[in-house]
Amino acid sequence: MTHLTSHEFKARSKNALSNASLQRALGNLKNGFVRSRATAISELKEFESIRQKAVEIKNHTLNHLDFYLKQFEREVIAKNGVVHWALNAKEACDITLAIAKSVNAKRITKGKSMVTEEIELNKALEAHGMTVVETDLGEYIIQLRKETPSHIVAPAIHVLKEQVAASFYEAHHSLPKDRVLDQPSQLLAEARDILRNQFLTADVGITGANFLIAENGATVIVTNEGNGDLTQTCAKIHIVIASIEKVIPTTNDAMNILRLLSRSATGQAITSYVTFSMGPKRPADLDGPQQFHVILVDNGRSQLLGTPVQDMLRCIRCGACLNHCPVYDAVGGQAYGSVYPGPMGAVLSPGLFGLKETRDLPNASTFCGRCEEVCPMKIPLPGMMRYYREEEYKQHLSGFTVRQGLRCWAFFAKHPVLYHFLMAVVSFLLRLLGRKKGYLRRLFLASGWTTYRDFPVPSDKTFHQLWRERQS
Repeated sequence: MTHLTSHEFKARSKNALSNASLQRALGNLKNGFVRSRATAISELKEFESIRQKAVEIKNHTLNHLDFYLKQFEREVIAKNGVVHWALNAKEACDITLAIAKSVNAKRITKGKSMVTEEIELNKALEAHGMTVVETDLGEYIIQLRKETPSHIVAPAIHVLKEQVAASFYEAHHSLPKDRVLDQPSQLLAEARDILRNQFLTADVGITGANFLIAENGATVIVTNEGNGDLTQTCAKIHIVIASIEKVIPTTNDAMNILRLLSRSATGQAITSYVTFSMGPKRPADLDGPQQFHVILVDNGRSQLLGTPVQDMLRCIRCGACLNHCPVYDAVGGQAYGSVYPGPMGAVLSPGLFGLKETRDLPNASTFCGRCEEVCPMKIPLPGMMRYYREEEYKQHLSGFTVRQGLRCWAFFAKHPVLYHFLMAVVSFLLRLLGRKKGYLRRLFLASGWTTYRDFPVPSDKTFHQLWRERQS
């Protein structure tokens, strides 16, 4: 996956803040996912106990990852499937390409898969003359727009329906130019008609996996559109591409985590489709692929085991941390320059792709703690972002201004009398400057804040003063 440099992240964030259509689209996060999640969780009284059980399941699995991966492989082979191991993105793409070439594949349909975005699979297949069609509606939209996903659950959440219509008019040349596409239902109907023929003529179908079940070799996907089922049953070959941490011991474990996933992602008790795949078509089956392949992708994940960020491998890709993050809410996903944006991406991207080019992502946080609060797997995201900030400083990756600023702050922090005196002076001056309105629209050395929001005037008493008064 190609990542933005620090400078590009800051530039794209700045552009995102002034992009009116993007800001309008991002409003859907609060109106949709956040409220739906809150309602769904309030209706499940045992949510916290299920959450704790899920954490224990994933921790146990990660501590015995080799055992469960080998068990999963044995079960897939026992059901006439084939398991491939890919150490990195290139190996995963090469394996997929070899399988597709074995049937002289021309058209490939894909369900939504973050790991295939991570390894840039489409680019690799298209370079060898194959047509790759994304069948998830959001993925299909951004494929037409030649963009990357902006959200791990709703990849086209940054696109307004008017923009979708424009993309359909431009791409669907066989349809009447004067057709009306001003309603979501019309856009959906057109996409369904276009994609139906793609399913029926595909040589290979590729999906990801939300879970890999060790006890029976099943791969599990959860969808709301049914495109995943059509992708894997209509083609000659079904290829599942999944990262190694997706394995869990039993079906019961999958059902436990599924109760968290759906509610945390979209606010549903359960998604419209939960599909288990176990091997190729059997003689008595009415449909299904002739071949079933599973590609297990490492791509840096095994290097996170036993490190301070191992807990990140518990992530079930629900997107709750993105939906509640004030930084993501302000700039959207594409500013991050990684397939994994938001708080989870701020930890996972440096872990998988290195800190040097992704070092700004752990700094893209207010540390409000909402991400950890809403994470169904209790991943301590703020703590891990602090870890990467410390690593950035130790590796001398932060800029001169930042390092000198930290040294200056550290000096005052080590001299509390001087620190409190200086804070009292600064607070007094800020109150003096903003005494009429109660806020400041411009502030020296704080343009990053005041360009887009007002700076509130400090209160008359500091937190420490109020605390001492309360204790007395």
